[in-house]
Amino acid sequence: MSEPALTPALIRAALTTVKYPGFSRDIVSFGLVKNIAVSPEGAVTVDLLVESKNADVPRYIYENVMGVVKELPGVKKLDVNIEHHAPEQKKKPTGVNDDPADWKSSVPGVKHVIAVASGKGGVGKSTVSANLAVGLSKLGYRVGLLDLDIYGPSMSLMFGTKERPGCSDKEQFLPVEAHGIKLLSMGLLVDEAAPVAVRGPLATRYVQQFLRDVDWGGLDFLVLDMPPGTGDIQLTIVQTVDLAGAVIVTTPQEVALIDARKAIGLFRRVNTPILGIIENMSYFVCPSDGLVYHIFGEGGGEKEAAALGVPLLGKVPLDIGTREGGDAGRPVALEDEGHNRVAAAFVGIAQCLAGVLGE
Repeated sequence: MSEPALTPALIRAALTTVKYPGFSRDIVSFGLVKNIAVSPEGAVTVDLLVESKNADVPRYIYENVMGVVKELPGVKKLDVNIEHHAPEQKKKPTGVNDDPADWKSSVPGVKHVIAVASGKGGVGKSTVSANLAVGLSKLGYRVGLLDLDIYGPSMSLMFGTKERPGCSDKEQFLPVEAHGIKLLSMGLLVDEAAPVAVRGPLATRYVQQFLRDVDWGGLDFLVLDMPPGTGDIQLTIVQTVDLAGAVIVTTPQEVALIDARKAIGLFRRVNTPILGIIENMSYFVCPSDGLVYHIFGEGGGEKEAAALGVPLLGKVPLDIGTREGGDAGRPVALEDEGHNRVAAAFVGIAQCLAGVLGE
């Protein structure tokens, strides 16, 4: 079978695979492709117009257009021309953050925004997020916790509250407060048993609203409990908020570390610092004989931190009390760290994290 003829239509179809950074929509549907020319000798010219305040946007688009078009059969020479300038005036938004010129911004009233991520589910990321927030609070910092797992929110259960968030005079969410932490979660907005049955674009808009339309007051730390994975929602988060950095949660075994590396790759791709790694479920201390068992392997988080040149913020043991505290709405870090090794681990991690950020 002969190869399809190289035409502008074929090239335009190929360019629909290039997504605008942080969005599920492609550069063709955004109207960025202004002209495509193909000569009989296989010389291709693609002209694009990009309006963005962020210089990384045209660079990312250029690299991806080059990569896609060069792979097409018959392309002998390729020129990609991008006209880039900041928009003269902000377009009237058709929804939450529909204007692609809007890029990273700080969260008003918050000193440090910390993303807690894992790249996969099942490693205890939400448990770590909840207890890290409590650990920072025990050190005297003003702390907020934003549950960004739209489909599987759990913070309302872990903090033992069903209180609905309020609304400020500026029509912003007012977080609830539990155990000294300011908290916002989709779990506080929907019934406990009700599924959040929305498609990706709408879920992304919920996330954007949570990131932009919340009155946190004054906080030293805002902990973002990230959803698992590295898809549209995660990209929206890292490209919407000016993060102080990311904390990666993993368990010691290789199958978890593989996905942790993917999360690290996502953050580094958008120039977000990796503040450190937390090794969760690091070991188990048998209550009957005090012997230590490395159920999920040993040393994986430490080796990964060394390989990446980032701190190992701490190791959290596998403990029945951690699960019981989460189910009862009382994070284990609230316990006396002098008598609870898990609480001590989380307070130690909080101290390390604060130190990394110069606190």
